[in-house]
Order: sequence, then structure tokens, then C-alpha cells
Amino acid sequence: MREPSETGGADGGRHGVLGAVATTAAAVAVGVAGRPSPAAPAAAGGPARTLGRTGAQVEPVSLGGEGILRTTGRHREAVPVILEALRLGVRYCDTAPAYQQSQDYYGEAFRAAGPKAREQVFLASKTHARDRDGALRLLDDSLRRLGTDHLDLWQLHDLREVEELDAIFGKGGAIEAVEQARADGRVRHVGITGHHDPRILLEAMRRYPVDTVLCAVNPADPARRPFLTTVVEEARRRGVGVIGMKIMAAGRLLQDRAASASELIHYAASHADTVIIGCSSIAEVRENLGARSLSFPMPPAERAALEARVAPRAGRYDSFKAG
Repeated sequence: MREPSETGGADGGRHGVLGAVATTAAAVAVGVAGRPSPAAPAAAGGPARTLGRTGAQVEPVSLGGEGILRTTGRHREAVPVILEALRLGVRYCDTAPAYQQSQDYYGEAFRAAGPKAREQVFLASKTHARDRDGALRLLDDSLRRLGTDHLDLWQLHDLREVEELDAIFGKGGAIEAVEQARADGRVRHVGITGHHDPRILLEAMRRYPVDTVLCAVNPADPARRPFLTTVVEEARRRGVGVIGMKIMAAGRLLQDRAASASELIHYAASHADTVIIGCSSIAEVRENLGARSLSFPMPPAERAALEARVAPRAGRYDSFKAG
């Protein structure tokens, strides 16, 4: 069983339940950081989008399961990040068994936020197991750690090779776990994820009617093995929801000052239904979710100019793709 090796994460390099969570987040922040974190006004995002055939209403920007959440033993820093996102009305939350204690942090945050917190978000997790029994074990562990009886979205994580698809869709494969979990209510929708090779995601969509695809979306994409003109276009044709990741290239686009966070969110969320961003602090949560108020989509001329600006160093920003 290969665990995903997503260095930098959904963008780990980027260093509804409003009333109850506002109080809880402030209280937790005092205990966690040792000093109060001034609460920003709770804010709703821009117009909701429909996440493909799931029918779920999402916003342009969502909370990724990485950043401070892809750690171990850092509850005092990680849980307030989730609580602040909930307070600000985040609708989609991402996590995975491979993300260290990310699922535990979410479970703790949902308990702290109150009984309605979990039901006010579209909760997505994943399985990196390619066999039925292994996938079901991971699913039950995810549900236990998250403190819920179901996932809104369960994704086949980090697909890279045709051989993996053969295992997943063959006898005793993880797709049998998907079918069983959907039938008994533990899972409502199924998705696929990948940032390695767009051809693998295209083939996965051909083999099974998935509800969503999570793939890499940033302005370096057109230079090599593009996802936008292949996976995203095919997903749109099939009515499959599109979730964007790697939008800041694990922070490299920001480190190089090639683009601002706002530009990168604007670009990616103009292609995807929502983008997931791992956050390292409450301040980053506020900044990233604040981008929901941008006017979408980004004008074509601005998109083209941003692509041209990063093209000379595109290889640095798409190193997660197959060679």
C-alpha cells in the first residue's frame, strides 16, 4: 500500500456554525497560543457554485487538509485554524488518512464547535489503499477519527499508474469498497485525485462514473502535461465536479514572488468549482477565504498574462508532475 507523497500538499507551503464557533475559536486560541487572537468579522463568501453531479453548494475557496493540519501532535495550533475556517463559513473541508493527524484535528474541531458543525460542511477524505479490505479499514478509521458516521466525499487518492487502476477496478479492488460504502451510507459521493499524470485521471473517469476530480491547477499548468485542457475539460463534459489543488505550487510561486496569493486563487478558482488550500495560521485562513469576494472568473487576458509570467520557470512550479 503506497501512501501518497504529496510534498507541500494541497498547498502546504502557504505559510455556517458562525455564532458558536466564534466564541469557541477565540477561547481555544487563548489556550493554544497563550494570547487572544482578535476575531475578524464572520463573513460569507461570494456566490455558491455547484460541485458537479454531487449537487453540493461550494464556494471558490475551501480548507485543505495540509499546512499545519498535516502534522502530528500540534492540536493547539491546528484546531484553531479549522475553527476559524468554520467561523468564516467554509463549506468544503478536505483531509486524508495520509495527512498525519489531519483527521484527528478535524474531529476535535467539530466537537469543540458544537453538534451542528459537522453537518454544515461538505467533508471529504480519501483512501490510498487499492484493495477492498484495506480501503474499508481506512474508511472506518477515518470516520472514527473525524467523529462522523459518513463522508460526503470519499476519494481514491493520488492515482499515478495504470497498474493502480487495474488493482482498484479489478476483483477485490477498492472500487468494491466504494460500492459497499455507498450502499450502506458511510459514503455519499466518490472522487479521484491526482497531480502526477493527467492521462491516469482521464482513464479513471473512463472506467468509473466518479462524482468529482481533484487535480493540480496553477498558471504553470499549460507548459507540460496540462490538466486544464485535458482532465478539467473532460470533467466538465461529464458533469464531474472539479476541485483544484497545488494552486501555489507548494508555496514556490509565492516564494519566488512570481504571483500573489490572491492572483493564484483567482486563477485556479476560475477553472475549478473550488480550490483547497492548506493553511499554517488563523491569519492565512482569513486571507485565503477573503479571496472568495473576488470577481470570478478572472478575465482571459489576465489569465494569459499570468501564465506567460510564470512560463520561464514552469518546471519549478510543476515538479509534482510525471517526468
